[in-house]
Amino acid sequence: MKSNSIHSNRITIASLLVALGIIYGDIGTSPLYVLKAIVGEKQIDEVLVLGGVSCVFWTLVLQTSVKYIWLTLKADNDGEGGIFSLYALVRRYGKKLVIPTILGATTLLADGIITPPISVASAVEGLEAVMPGIPTVPIVIIILSFLFFFQRFGTQNVGKAFGPVMVVWFTMLFVLGFSQILHYPGVLKSLNPYYAYELLARYPGGFWLLGAVFLCTTGAEALYSDLGHCGRKNIRITWAFVKICLLVNYLGQAAWIMHQGQPLLGGRNPFYEIMPHWFLIAGIIIATGATIIASQALISGSYTLISEAMNLNFWPRVTVKQPSNLKGQIYIPSVNTILWIGCIGMILYFRSSTHMEAAYGFSITITMMMTTLLLSYYLVYKLKWNKWLVAGILILFATVETSFFIANVAKIKERWMFLFFELFIFLVMYIWYNARKTNNRFTRFADLGKYAPVIKELSEDDQVPKFSTHLIYLTKANSRHQVEEKIINSIFAKKPKRADVYWFVHINRTEQPYTLTYDVSELIDDKVIKVTINAGFRVQPRTEIYFKKIVKDLVDKKELSLHIRPDGSTRYNAEPDFKFIVIEKFLSVENEFAFGEGILLQSYFFLKGLGQSDEKAFGLDKSDVVIEDVPLVYHPAPVTELTRVAGNT
Repeated sequence: MKSNSIHSNRITIASLLVALGIIYGDIGTSPLYVLKAIVGEKQIDEVLVLGGVSCVFWTLVLQTSVKYIWLTLKADNDGEGGIFSLYALVRRYGKKLVIPTILGATTLLADGIITPPISVASAVEGLEAVMPGIPTVPIVIIILSFLFFFQRFGTQNVGKAFGPVMVVWFTMLFVLGFSQILHYPGVLKSLNPYYAYELLARYPGGFWLLGAVFLCTTGAEALYSDLGHCGRKNIRITWAFVKICLLVNYLGQAAWIMHQGQPLLGGRNPFYEIMPHWFLIAGIIIATGATIIASQALISGSYTLISEAMNLNFWPRVTVKQPSNLKGQIYIPSVNTILWIGCIGMILYFRSSTHMEAAYGFSITITMMMTTLLLSYYLVYKLKWNKWLVAGILILFATVETSFFIANVAKIKERWMFLFFELFIFLVMYIWYNARKTNNRFTRFADLGKYAPVIKELSEDDQVPKFSTHLIYLTKANSRHQVEEKIINSIFAKKPKRADVYWFVHINRTEQPYTLTYDVSELIDDKVIKVTINAGFRVQPRTEIYFKKIVKDLVDKKELSLHIRPDGSTRYNAEPDFKFIVIEKFLSVENEFAFGEGILLQSYFFLKGLGQSDEKAFGLDKSDVVIEDVPLVYHPAPVTELTRVAGNT
């Protein structure tokens, strides 16, 4: 199965509309709050306003156009993008890259809790210009709640309208901005980087305004994350249109601020102030539609992020549903609930977009810094670029992003409680990844070939009750000749399990996102068979469906007999009896841990208990599964000497 990027790289009107509808929601709605955040309640003057717009322009050039549109989109993992796709490409080149990957994914996911409320609140607050005193918080809560509620039904129908709505939105941005520039063309001089330098170097506290400037590019990471939906060419072409519309609107807002005649903004939003009064209601409706689309894109992106994290062993397995037949569209109920609670908590805590602006941007600067680090590995090891050139690129973006990070650090006092959420996500990923590695270290493998003759002998021993016709074990062993020792113990220990055919199925997660292939090795014909299913990290495992399809293919090709036995045992039901054995580990009471090891492993098993069971995670029918519990002895407690006391006889 190939990635849908093969088709999405074709350039058509439809593909360009899809790109506009999916990936530009966050960055496209930033004119709602960026200049308002830069100017705030400060005295309006040329250095502040023109310097602010100049910083916005050069941020979009350097961060969005150069780093993401030109450079990062090159890191194409079989058509897919995003920090986990990038990690899959470069992980073999550095063991410690797992930490920046977890940090980047954590902060990107955390961004999903503040982007929807700030975007929707910024749009809905425009109603105050028409109906002063209207309570906007309940309206925002209702809109966000409906949005999260309808995730379970899929978005393929409303998704068709995303592109046209965003075309209307960006056209509106251009027209509103251009009308102001026509009146005050002098604002164009702000494109000179000298004005940005003036603001940062000479304006009192100018450097700290970078925290507000950064809001103009917070959606840049989404351009890369959604690469698989749209394709590189479609993103690059549509970005030219989007960038022009954004810049024209920013310039138009700046022109209005400079000539509106009052020394302070006084809480007014320049975005709505440049609208003709007769157009205000229509403009608010269009803006609300655009912010809902922005929120939808971020919610869908969060589902994809967690799905990839599970498949790359960064997150406990949780229920994943496919609400529609649209390829790649998934719905994760637990993530949906967490995001909904977080978004509602944000709007109730901050109450207005102005307060959220003061807290927004810190997380995504960390994501961008981590992407830059991983990208440098990709440029050196995959594209074979000159190391000195890559070092220069790394220094450039590290300087820019570190500046934004330092400026955003000032926002921590506004969002300290938000750090707990980020810490929670980071710890879950860190614990799960490292505990699984520790767990795997204590997995012992056995040579299957050595046991194959004994397995054949057991299969043909009619004195042992038959357990099933087909006995299937899921194994982590990559080698065709190996399985875990615990599987051999499961077959022979206590009550030996007799079956007609013994299958050992290995799910191999590939670095390509949509691989779905298999290969078969018969160690003993029709008796001991090893199957490897190669599944991409974006493919949802449906192991039982895949397995039964493989069996059917083998039977159709006459490579496998379904064993209709001459003893008549299949007289009443000729259908094969499939039994999947799932071996679950638990922490043995025999363990004696060091403090850190104990916390790590106990946290892992606690998270495992909260997550999805293995049979559901691997797509197995409960009626076909037998669960076996085996103890994990990590550090055996020392044997205590016992002394027998002579008693009375």
